[in-house]
Formats: sequence, C-alpha cells, structure tokens
Amino acid sequence: MKLLRYGPKGAERPALLDADGRVRDLGSVLADITAETLTPAGLAALRQVDTAALPTVAQPGRLAPPWRGMGKFLCVGLNYADHAAESGMALPQEPVLFTKHTSAVIGCNDPVVLPADASKGDWEVELGVVIGSTARCVAEADALQHVAGYCVVNDVSERAFQLERGGTWDKGKGCDTFGPVGPWLVTADELPDPQALPLWLEVNGRRFQDGSTATMVFGVAQLIAYISRFCTLYPGDLIATGTPAGVGMGQKPAPIFLKPGDVMRLGIAGLGEQQQTVHAWDPALIDNPLTIP
Repeated sequence: MKLLRYGPKGAERPALLDADGRVRDLGSVLADITAETLTPAGLAALRQVDTAALPTVAQPGRLAPPWRGMGKFLCVGLNYADHAAESGMALPQEPVLFTKHTSAVIGCNDPVVLPADASKGDWEVELGVVIGSTARCVAEADALQHVAGYCVVNDVSERAFQLERGGTWDKGKGCDTFGPVGPWLVTADELPDPQALPLWLEVNGRRFQDGSTATMVFGVAQLIAYISRFCTLYPGDLIATGTPAGVGMGQKPAPIFLKPGDVMRLGIAGLGEQQQTVHAWDPALIDNPLTIP
C-alpha cells in the first residue's frame, strides 16, 4: 500500500494511492493515518478494505506528511562513504546518530524556510524508515520485521549552525521546515529490499545527487538493531538513513548553498518524488500544527 494524507494544514484527510495511481479517500474507514494505523494490526485492517469502493480524489492539492504522531525523528550521519569523503570526515566505525525535531516535519512540497540568520542551507536526499512495531534491543536478523514502510526524506541542513556554532549537529538539522517527508509511505511488503534503491536530488534542474542505498555503510537492518540498543523505537518513529555524495557543502571548487527561490526536486525509486521551493525567513510559512504528536 501507498498511504498518504492530503489537504490544508490542520484539515488533512487520510488516503491511499491505488494501483492505477489514483488517490482514494480513506475517510470512511479511519479518521486519520496515525502511528496506530502503522502497527501490524492497523495495516492488516487496511488491507481488508475494498480499494475500488473508495471515492477517488481528482484534485488532492497539498500532500501532507503521510502519517500523524511521529514520536521521534532520528537521523544517521555519514552513512555513505562518498558523502563522508566530500565532507572531509572519517568513515564512522559505528553509526553517527542525531535528531531532527518533529516541528521540522512538513509535507513533501511545502515551502522550506531558511532561518533569519541562515547562511549555508543545504540539501540531502535520504531513505526514510518508518517503524511499525516496538523495537527494543532487537537482533539484526529480526530488525526489518519492525518496519511499517519507507518514504522519501529531505534532510535539509544549515551547515553554519551544524558545524560552526558549537555543540551537537542538531541545531543545524532541526530548524522549522527542515524535514520534508513523503509524498507517501510505501508499506514494507511492497519494498522487500531497501538496499537496492536509486535516489537522486536536483536543485534548479541540475542533478547534484545520484546514488543508491546499496552503498550505505550501515544498512537498514543494522541501523534499526543498533538504534534499538540506545532507545526504544515505537510505531510512527522515523529514521532517516543518510545521504550519498553531492550535497552543496561538498561542491568543488566552492560550496553551493541554498538561497530564496531555489527549487529542490528529489526522489527514490518506488517511493515517489518531492519538490520544495526555498524561501527567506517568513514566520507565516512555518505554522504547522499537524506535526504535534
């Protein structure tokens, strides 16, 4: 299944994408797509729904984050060797973990707003892994059983905040609007091998990132098993698994950073595409009540 939510902020409706690419409204079946929907029992119930009987949505408009109630937004740094090299950082011996605040989460095509004093905005296309059942100290061999599905994530970053302002990376990663997610969540049964997915990103029509999840340093199963030793993963939690080479910070002969008016377009095979326009600081573009768990 491909699960999604559509509609204006604060008035989103649940839906799915059928085999013919049509949006089907799920409002007659459930009030919203939540963390509970993503549990094995919740997904099993949805699979019993007669998709053909659901009403189609001709003009869904805004696509919201595919589920509500994300408890944790966890991220993995330097998880592609080529990205570590372009960043001038050593290849990690263990996964590098940081967090994005859930207030960063926006829909796949919502505006990305640079903070007022931002100077080095950057992009990162990433495979998102959505947890469907509680995972605590799980074995790598069992880890994928805890996955509800996968999605596209743009790990938007402010490199000056991240690397030049002291402390952890989080302050440059969790800014409002820095976490576009979607367009939909593809359930794990439709994506049996998360380590064989091409992923790419363009800015203003120029292809900067063109990689594959096959080149991850630590695969999805390894990451889930590893993270579950430091914190319990619950349904609805999201793990962004790292990005391949091609970020703005790594461009030669000089870095390229985001500016207002830039358009980012990105996608992962089988998981859909995103497109965001970058805006200068404007609080009116940030209000996003749907991200509150």
